[in-house]
Amino acid sequence: MTDSETADPFGLTDRVAVVTGAGSGIGRATAQVLAAAGAYVVCADVNGAAAGATAESIGKSAGAATLDVTDRAAVFALIENTAAERGRLDILCNIAGIIRTGRVLDVPEADLDAVLAVNFKGTFHACQAAARIMCANGGGSIVNTASGAVDTAQPEIMSYSVSKAAVVQLTRNLAAEVGRYGVRVNAVAPGLVRTAMTGRHYLRPDGSMDETARAAAEKPLRRLSPLGMIGEPEDIAYAVRYLVSDAARFVTGQILRPNGGVAMPW
Repeated sequence: MTDSETADPFGLTDRVAVVTGAGSGIGRATAQVLAAAGAYVVCADVNGAAAGATAESIGKSAGAATLDVTDRAAVFALIENTAAERGRLDILCNIAGIIRTGRVLDVPEADLDAVLAVNFKGTFHACQAAARIMCANGGGSIVNTASGAVDTAQPEIMSYSVSKAAVVQLTRNLAAEVGRYGVRVNAVAPGLVRTAMTGRHYLRPDGSMDETARAAAEKPLRRLSPLGMIGEPEDIAYAVRYLVSDAARFVTGQILRPNGGVAMPW
């Protein structure tokens, strides 16, 4: 281990990161946390204005890009251009994701296709593009986003759960293939976190918060956690920071579960 790694194994000074889904929630928090640790962060999101707002909140150590992760060519172009322009690519965080609800017997094929296209294939495209560069350069770290849904069976989120289970296996397979090149691949599997995705249960049509509905929705879920907590985006962002840092240099092919203890697989 080098002196700089020993001095601050969690530091990310001079590293270059691409974060998808950076326009809001966990993606935005992750971009901000990585930048605060010293990284230059490309904030990518299908909502270009939201990506720009995240980059603006960070300042000079961030850039913004409009990116639809279902567009393979666009994903490759962003990642390859970032590496060329910044001279390196050290970190990829695949956080872009969507959800469609419905009973297994009723899920339209279009909904299944849409969820798989973003959550799994979007992650796959970015992993391919980044891992090729990282392998050629002799190192790097990729963090994918799974979900607590891979550990439990919940009604009406089959498409989402299946897509995230696929991300888990992709993470493990890729880690096994690229470790020899110094590239690490891990995933986070968040539990319930306050984001726009979970907010669908208590946001009003105008986007404002219905505090009474939120309290009612969260009360039974808090009981499932030994900590009695609902997570915040920053809780996941700090887990990601650990995984991409030198503090986790001996960690690959793992699924880190910041979920308040809701699921304890054994």
